[in-house]
Amino acid sequence: MALDKVLTTVLMDALFTEARRPVTLMDTFPLSGGSINDAYRLETSAGPFFLKVNSADRFPSIFEAEVDGLMRLANAGARTPAVLGNGEAGDTTWLLLEFVETGQRTRPFWHNFGKRLAELHRNTNTHFGLERNNYIGSLEQVNTPCPEWHTFFMERRLEPLVKNARDLGKVQAGMAFRFERLYGKLYGLFPKEPPALLHGDLWNGNFICTAQHVPVLIDPAVYYGHREMDIAMSTLFGGSDPEFHAAYNAEWPLERGWEERLDLCNLYPLLVHVILFGGEYVQQVETVLKKFT
Repeated sequence: MALDKVLTTVLMDALFTEARRPVTLMDTFPLSGGSINDAYRLETSAGPFFLKVNSADRFPSIFEAEVDGLMRLANAGARTPAVLGNGEAGDTTWLLLEFVETGQRTRPFWHNFGKRLAELHRNTNTHFGLERNNYIGSLEQVNTPCPEWHTFFMERRLEPLVKNARDLGKVQAGMAFRFERLYGKLYGLFPKEPPALLHGDLWNGNFICTAQHVPVLIDPAVYYGHREMDIAMSTLFGGSDPEFHAAYNAEWPLERGWEERLDLCNLYPLLVHVILFGGEYVQQVETVLKKFT
């Protein structure tokens, strides 16, 4: 990807407009932690900025979807990085964001995070889903609305990924059959709740703690869904804290049995990982299916 061309575009367009004066690029530092996009910290005369780039051919709308998700979360009251610009330069698509300096995830942070996530989830809609598709990781996430959660979870989340994984040879017919058995039980497994605005991919790497203990949400895969999906995803890779759950439940208590349903909710992100990485995630899916079928 033509990083030099992107940097020229960013300096002439997004940063010049943001600062309302010429901006000088002093240094560029590659950042690790992402498996889909290339990321950089830009040191400039106007301060640090965060730049993400990718192939315009491979992921033509990935940053448009990210901007849409960030704006939806911000409009609903969540703290997100400010979007400073996005576009294309040659064969490269780019997104420029505010650079958020990080702090330590202490108890006040987790308390604040739980409370604010519950407040975010109060934002509701008439249907589960969204009027547009977006991405979870590098996979397209289909959000075609449904009036009932169990139908949405089956038809928009599990079924497409099970088919994809089977077509790729990542899962066998026996596992697909176990999913069919699960589908018949979904109606009675989830408590009835209104659609909640979700981050959608709330694992440990997709939220930041600032020096002021403020949670900042990044890399969203937003849609209106069952709020237990965000809670479950936050636990999938050991990324949350008991204070987070306590604060969330103090603000808006989860329905009885929520802890037992975490594995059920996490079938979706686990299937994403089966498709992208295979390996141990297949066994994790199998373990969850045995628990619920």
